[in-house]
Parts: sequence; structure tokens; C-alpha cells
Amino acid sequence: MKVLVAGANGKVAKHFADITVNHSDIKEKAVIRNKEQQPFFDERGIETVVLDIVHDSIEDFAEAMKDVDAVIFSAGAGGKGLDQTVMIDLDGAVKIMTAAEKAGVKRFVMVSTFRTGREEIAREIKEDEALKVYTIAKHYADEWLKNRTSLDWTIIHPGILTDDAGTGKIKTGMNQDINEVPRADVAEALAAVLENNDTIHKEFEVLSGDETVVDAVKSV
Repeated sequence: MKVLVAGANGKVAKHFADITVNHSDIKEKAVIRNKEQQPFFDERGIETVVLDIVHDSIEDFAEAMKDVDAVIFSAGAGGKGLDQTVMIDLDGAVKIMTAAEKAGVKRFVMVSTFRTGREEIAREIKEDEALKVYTIAKHYADEWLKNRTSLDWTIIHPGILTDDAGTGKIKTGMNQDINEVPRADVAEALAAVLENNDTIHKEFEVLSGDETVVDAVKSV
């Protein structure tokens, strides 16, 4: 399986790249924003394509997807401003979904935020101004994926991301109390999702836990 990763230079996606290097079934095609990001992928023998989610077109991304079997959307503005949050986390996500449909790629995995929905948006508006727009953007991107596409989607909602070493153990589900999870374990969950078609049309939270990643993903 060849997977195009949008947002390949992000921290979770870089862990995913390391997984694919020696994976027997998953190979990556990394979307990077500029040539300065390329050495990381060259060192691992990973194919790259230089495209900008904000400035390049749906047709450009569809062309890049012609030889892939699945797409992971792991891009994000990373706190670079409200306009960039809307352009990347919402409009950029919809652009990549539309490109996947145009290219005939059905499998689509979204890395979302921990909790979305109207109730969470209302809470953020009252309590955490900085996260308000981010949560709204992620919510509507998820809703578009579920209700406005014909893609075989899975949505992952990670907890508080850390740079701790991965444990290979997580828990999945929905409406859990928020907690931490290493980025490396989220990346393992992405690989497990791609290997498990029973996750199609499902969404779940990923937190540190006691089950192996594969078993936890099987249980969703």
C-alpha cells in the first residue's frame, strides 16, 4: 500500500515515516512544503513531492495522488495564526479530500483534534480563546469528511501529544477523559488503521493505555 501523507513534516507524521521505512506493506509518498524539508525523507529513501496546501490547487494534489492507495491528512497550522488555521486545518483538509476523490483514492485517514462537536466549540469559546478557531476548523473538516464525501474514512482523535518514547500501548474509544499520548504511539495507530479495513467509517480517541496498538485499534 502506497500512502500519500499531507503534513509529512509534522512530528506525528515523521514518526509514521520511520515506521514505513521497514514496513512490509506500507510505503510513503511525503508531501512537503519546501525543499528544505527534504533531507529527512531522502535519508530514509522516502519519495517526496513539493506542494503547498494553501497555494497549490486541487488538481496539483490529485496529480500527486495518481499512484497511491490511501491518503493521511496530518497537516496543521501549528498556531501560526487564525487565518492559517482556517486555510490549512479546514480549507486545506477539504482540498485534500476533494483531490483524493478526483484521483479515485478511496481510503482517507484524518488526524483530528481530541474532541470536536458543538458542545466542545461552545466550551472553547467560553474558556479557551486560543483554541476556539482551531476546534471549529477541525470540527467542520471532520464533518465534511463524514457527510460530504464518498471516501472510506477513519478519523483519529489524539490526546495531549508528547515527545515521550512510544510505549506501543494505547486505549481507544470516545468521550474519554483527556490524557497524554506519545506521538510515536499515534503514528503506530495510523499504520494499524491502514492495515484494518474494519476501521472504515469509524472515529476514535487515542490515549496512552494498556492494550497493544493493534489490539486497541481492532476493538474500535
